[in-house]
Amino acid sequence: MDFKDIISRTRKYNFHSHTQFCDGRAPMDEMAAAAVKCGMLHYGFTPHSPTDVESPCNMSHDNVDRYFEEVDRLRRTPALSACTFYRGMEIDYIGPDCGPASPYYRGLGLDYCIGSVHFIPSQSGEPVDIDGHFDAFKRKMRDFFRGDIDYVVETYFAQSRAMIEAGGFDILGHFDKVGQNASYFAPGIEGGSHYISCVNTLVDMITDRGLTIELNTKARVEHGRFFPSDNLLPRLAKTGVTILVNSDAHRPDRIESSRDEAFAILDRLGYATA
Repeated sequence: MDFKDIISRTRKYNFHSHTQFCDGRAPMDEMAAAAVKCGMLHYGFTPHSPTDVESPCNMSHDNVDRYFEEVDRLRRTPALSACTFYRGMEIDYIGPDCGPASPYYRGLGLDYCIGSVHFIPSQSGEPVDIDGHFDAFKRKMRDFFRGDIDYVVETYFAQSRAMIEAGGFDILGHFDKVGQNASYFAPGIEGGSHYISCVNTLVDMITDRGLTIELNTKARVEHGRFFPSDNLLPRLAKTGVTILVNSDAHRPDRIESSRDEAFAILDRLGYATA
């Protein structure tokens, strides 16, 4: 997909959303109707990819065909014709044998995919989901990571670099999301030299390769932050990487959540989109 062409013509898009096929809170037809109601011209569904790691947030392999059929049905619905709908997927990078570049995902015929890191290996090698609510993260820090937040941060960014090396994705998803739970666990960690070194190395990789990234607005209202964080935006805006403003919506009323604020920040930074 030519995201650069789309964002040069309109801001009425959202390429990151979740529905009943993963951890979304509404069925696809409700999300589609809400997208049309708020004037979206391009809207992508991105269920969390099926994976062999047990997870309540990821779609099952058995539901992939049903998901594709639902996208096709929505595309044929006259009342929704003002918006183009895309069948995407947010694909988890688990390791060298499971990620956006894996043959299974490459063979699905997706319109595009987001590459994201939610799982990292514990010190014993077990993949653990570090995304989600902080209470769960805190328990996992105790049960799986021996309370070592530096290990979690370093491994998250190492997984992100490995995913970039492997390729296969069209959009790099919320690439510093670990900062949210890490900061609740260890306040001030994002200002420390270890965290800064990890995130700067990843940003260098992103800019050197000219990747397409998202400015993810999901956590702005509840947690007061974007992904990537505000302090990284001036640097990214100057590099010329393609930045999509996505809301990562899990409910119809969150499709436009904080997107206007994100666009206003990019405008102040002189980043040219539409």
